[in-house]
Amino acid sequence: MSYPHLLAPLELGFVTLRNRMVMGAMHTRLETLDRPLERMVEFYRMRAQGEIGLILTGGFSPNAEGLMEDGAPLLDPRAPLEDHRAITGAVHAEGSRIALQILHAGRYGRHKLCVGPTGERAPINRIAPRPLAASDIARTIEDFAVTAALARDAGYDGVEIMGSEGYLLNEFTAPRTNRRDDEYGGGFDARARLPVEITEAVRRRVGRDFLVIYRISAIDLVENGIAGTEVAALARRVVAAGADILNTGIGWHEASVPTIAASVPRAAWRFAIENVKRAVAVPVIASNRINAPEVAEALIAEGAADLVSMARPLLADPEFAKKARLGRSAAINTCIACNQACLDRIFTERAATCLVNPRAGREIEFSWAPAPRAKRIAAVGAGPAGLAFALNAAERGHKITLFEAGPEIGGQLLMARVVPGKREFDETLRYFRTRLAETGVALRLGHRAAPGDLGGFDEIVVATGVMPRRPAIPGLDHPSVCSYAAVLARGRSVGRRVAIVGAGGIGFDVAEFLSGDAEESLSPEKFADAWGLDATLSAPGGLRAPAAAAPRREIVMLQRRDERLGGSLGKSTGWILKAKLRRARVEMVQGATYRRIDEAGLHITVGGAPRVIAADTIVICAGQEPERSLYDALLRQGAAAHLIGGAHEAVELDALRAIEEATRLAMAI
Repeated sequence: MSYPHLLAPLELGFVTLRNRMVMGAMHTRLETLDRPLERMVEFYRMRAQGEIGLILTGGFSPNAEGLMEDGAPLLDPRAPLEDHRAITGAVHAEGSRIALQILHAGRYGRHKLCVGPTGERAPINRIAPRPLAASDIARTIEDFAVTAALARDAGYDGVEIMGSEGYLLNEFTAPRTNRRDDEYGGGFDARARLPVEITEAVRRRVGRDFLVIYRISAIDLVENGIAGTEVAALARRVVAAGADILNTGIGWHEASVPTIAASVPRAAWRFAIENVKRAVAVPVIASNRINAPEVAEALIAEGAADLVSMARPLLADPEFAKKARLGRSAAINTCIACNQACLDRIFTERAATCLVNPRAGREIEFSWAPAPRAKRIAAVGAGPAGLAFALNAAERGHKITLFEAGPEIGGQLLMARVVPGKREFDETLRYFRTRLAETGVALRLGHRAAPGDLGGFDEIVVATGVMPRRPAIPGLDHPSVCSYAAVLARGRSVGRRVAIVGAGGIGFDVAEFLSGDAEESLSPEKFADAWGLDATLSAPGGLRAPAAAAPRREIVMLQRRDERLGGSLGKSTGWILKAKLRRARVEMVQGATYRRIDEAGLHITVGGAPRVIAADTIVICAGQEPERSLYDALLRQGAAAHLIGGAHEAVELDALRAIEEATRLAMAI
């Protein structure tokens, strides 16, 4: 498939972008690891080598007050520009352009110097900001200009001024956070003043032949945010002030609407991006939940935007742009928007990587060289671990035979993919099917490998996965009882009244599967109805009342631990799932003791009080046990084997750990 609009160069007079694909700015925390400069140079170099048109760096603060946290990236006159020149030089050598994002965190800064338009604390920060005085504002404007000039000296092609996501400039534009009564607060003209003056100051300092991008909040998604008319007016003003390109940000970090998780349909924010596009004549960048070249091509071809920003998709596959150019889109390792290895790690003070590509951010840790000697290797089990091992080992030149007892590849991914909001796993399976064929992996489907099948191989890798755990509850053999695998993988019929025993990630997935709307994550219209989005943008913040929906089933989730359910869910996505289950009126019971199961239902005790949950179906989600029968048989015969994935450690359905473990083994053999 060709992508003529996506692959078209963009001529800006003083700089040319080789295509319309932008790597959006991301917090990575690579600066917190060992050998940080080497890591960042290689990280950005690989994306440039993959032919991305423009790279936007993670945010650099213009001053200490604007830091995200103590030790976060800062670019002021004391910063060593040699480090930045190493990054810009590496990117330019590969034919891409790079711009430095200037980000002032405002009241989101997690440190004692944080500031804001007023002293009101952000709901996601424990630290209250110091209100900026007029003299502070003048100094901040100068700091932005100085940082932009330093970026130019360091070899960057431009800067992006971060004006969205609820950071400082966005805080000034919205009535929600700007309650000032001076020249920077009150009516729209005053609230728009700071972004305009910063853009003007940056343009004056860097001259005309330097790219100035302004990232505008296309939709705030918070109460007392700005409406679409003010977004459009602000867009026109920052362009008049000197912005060459407008990038679109979606939602504040404190918003109660998901913006980039897999539960959000692809290109769901087109309506907000088009509002910005209609307002200005300069190029506009679309962002958020654009993870496939055909989606990006359509946005540009249909006039909704001029470029597309893809941040996490470039974690998943640094060669995204190159593969699109070569007509190899089926070989793109698609971002599944799970957030597990990127945002969840960032929010828990760890460096970002990627579930489907554990090399991301760790490029210097992995061997990219061919194996010293090509070996014949048997891999048993085509779940996440077996697939990742087989592909990575084959890429290094090993001859791989992959055995799978089932009729298709995927293992636990085949269950995950049926859960509403997890359809992106279909893309992961497509990627593996494509790449296994391209690398010559011999796939033996429908073949349950026995020790006798594995003779003559130089290495054996066992990735046979997990089995559902059966808890010791009297009556577990009652006809109403089934495992999560029967529901998700084998299509077991489920009644209207359901009890779910176990509230880990699998229990929540089952609850979502049985209560959720499978179309919500696929249809922008259904998503907007469910989450209360005003596609007309006439309401402040772009919000309206969510549509009411009758629950599909009566569901009770239970766990033994006497603590709130969902504590182990992902930090950036768990709240979304819990909100959806509240909407479906799922009851959550903690501290339950399971007594027995009979015709009356599930008998439990909670806080010393007995209760019977009448249920047509009782789904057991009580964890997993490793499936090691083949591995144990090999050991008994004296054969050596590697054990990876769930067969090695059965912890929930942990594809993140399984894929990383398998990849590291493939690099080591």
